Amino acid sequence: MRLGDIEIVRDLRKTGFEYVLFDFDGTISLLREGWQAVMQSMMAEMICGNETLSNKVNKRILDFINKTTGYQTIVQMEGLVELVREFQNISEDEILDAQGYRKIYNDALMLPVNLRLEKLAKGELTKEKMYVKGAREFVEGLAAKGANLYIFSGTNEEDVQTEAEVLGFAQYFKRIWGALQTIEEYSKEKVLKELIEEHGLEGPEILIVGDGPVEIQLARQYACKSIGVASDEAKGGLDEIKRDRLWDAGADIIVPDFKCADELVKYLFEGPPASE
Repeated sequence: MRLGDIEIVRDLRKTGFEYVLFDFDGTISLLREGWQAVMQSMMAEMICGNETLSNKVNKRILDFINKTTGYQTIVQMEGLVELVREFQNISEDEILDAQGYRKIYNDALMLPVNLRLEKLAKGELTKEKMYVKGAREFVEGLAAKGANLYIFSGTNEEDVQTEAEVLGFAQYFKRIWGALQTIEEYSKEKVLKELIEEHGLEGPEILIVGDGPVEIQLARQYACKSIGVASDEAKGGLDEIKRDRLWDAGADIIVPDFKCADELVKYLFEGPPASE
């Protein structure tokens, strides 16, 4: 069923949600748009060393990034360690640990991010250009309905808190979680489980919104509902590859962005039109 740009894979049959968990990068923020290309380049360099990047290695890298979108960076870097060992272009004594690779990646990623932040500070770039279309209206609409809003991100916690503040979103969220040093300290699943236990929830009271398969799969695993955001971060509009990935992960609703914010909030809290 479709309501304009809203693709309803499964009718939620739910009047409102008490708790909403948002991913941040690619779901709300565009400050880190292009992170996949940065990670792909960095991984290729770490895996190949002085060898030429082959199609086989490049495909493995791209597949890995696609499958791990939404995971903490440290998890992706643990995967990189295994990839470096698998292709055997680097001697064992030159292979870094996950923390070492995370620093290299984060340093490279923060170059364009910091440039965007500087432009925002100087007024050379507007906030509206740096978040997904309609995201503010959607968040405000949910808050107006009394939903408790949270962010759980795979980005370093200090960075996501700062970036949410810069973009003007922090005020809407009761708490903003982000990645810590280890998986034991933080994961999206850990946050979800704690939220369920703390408030005595069963799952359907929670709506999860994200652009990666990890949070959508978590929603299915814990009986929550989900919205997949299949936005082309660079050009705007629908990213068909993202859309298919979110469909496969089990998203209940898929949207290209939140231009349909009013209609989407109305659907979530009032259900589909009577004619449907």
